[in-house]
Amino acid sequence: MVRETVPSPLGPPPAQSPLQAAGRIAPLASSLAERTERERELAPELLGELAAGGLMRMCLPRSIGGPECAPAEMVLALEELSRGDGAVGWCAMIASTSSLLGGYLEPGVAARIYGDPASVMGGVFAPRGRAEPRAGGYLLSGRWPFASGVQHSDWLLGGAVVDAPHGGQAPGEGGGAPEARLMVMPAASIQIIDTWSVSGLRGTGSHDMAVSDELVPAERTVSLSTEAPRHPGPLYCFPLFGLLSVGIAAVSLGIARGAIEDIIRLAGARTPSGSSRPMAQRSTVQVEVARAEAMLRAARALVLEEAASAWAAATETGRISTEGRLGLRLAATHATQTAAEVATAMYRAGGGSSIYETSPLQRRFRDANVATQHMMVAPATFELTGRLLLGVPTDTSQL
Repeated sequence: MVRETVPSPLGPPPAQSPLQAAGRIAPLASSLAERTERERELAPELLGELAAGGLMRMCLPRSIGGPECAPAEMVLALEELSRGDGAVGWCAMIASTSSLLGGYLEPGVAARIYGDPASVMGGVFAPRGRAEPRAGGYLLSGRWPFASGVQHSDWLLGGAVVDAPHGGQAPGEGGGAPEARLMVMPAASIQIIDTWSVSGLRGTGSHDMAVSDELVPAERTVSLSTEAPRHPGPLYCFPLFGLLSVGIAAVSLGIARGAIEDIIRLAGARTPSGSSRPMAQRSTVQVEVARAEAMLRAARALVLEEAASAWAAATETGRISTEGRLGLRLAATHATQTAAEVATAMYRAGGGSSIYETSPLQRRFRDANVATQHMMVAPATFELTGRLLLGVPTDTSQL
């Protein structure tokens, strides 16, 4: 497909880089963390700061007002936000990876959706909906769980399998796979179903969303598997699954980094019952912190290495090989699992003080372990990448 010319920029980029903005906002996220968890959504003042810093649209093309960050830059910004509060980093990750669609939508459509600098897109990529072709678009119905940030999004996307039109043949009939498309809808057309009563990442407000017989214009739909991006640039060569997985890893790394910092502050101030020495002088605590630091640094280094390698390939050749996509998923899954181990170890090292709601360690522990359950970084990913490493025939479409 010939890529279309994109429109002129809508405005100047943010004065700060996403990483600088994240460093400025992280303390605010930390100060509001208890409120965010209690209310299961981000506070308006926090959302305003995230939007102003470009942190809710890091994958949006520069031509329509986005930062168009390299993946490693996005990783660092999300990690910094998540040091303050993992739920904030998670919401920024979902909104930013969703903004990748700005590089696929017709430029005029993308400009209308993102014309307001505060506009946020969220939703669910999984094809949980059913769409029937109609004149000029699709009639969509479905229910999608895990719609992070659904309460603060202005536009929401839902993946859908395209059914046959009346009297016609469904895409994929005759041996091919059914067509899956992403459908972009205004938030006002979405029903939010309160389901998010969970152990961790409560502040993400990842409720279910649903629509029934919603007519979605064809211009607001995209197939990432069959349609080329309309916007040039290496970011739009990145596999969606790989980009989403390193985003999740970045949030997890930030949560774990925050847990280590929490225990260091606690260890310098707390003397356990029955002891005359502060925690920081206890050999068991010293060993736990050192091991956690080594684990986290190693996992982080692998994520950044694989992201840089994939970026170089996308820049030089316009594509990322199966080996490169494998590296992204392997590094992201390893980092997410390692971060949960680190947060758990720091929670244990905190002793009895960790169990109180006043301790950030209990929230870090819960948030880090919930992150491991996302399908992009779940343990089953090791099975997928392991088959490839062993040379076993494997469907690589899930990379």
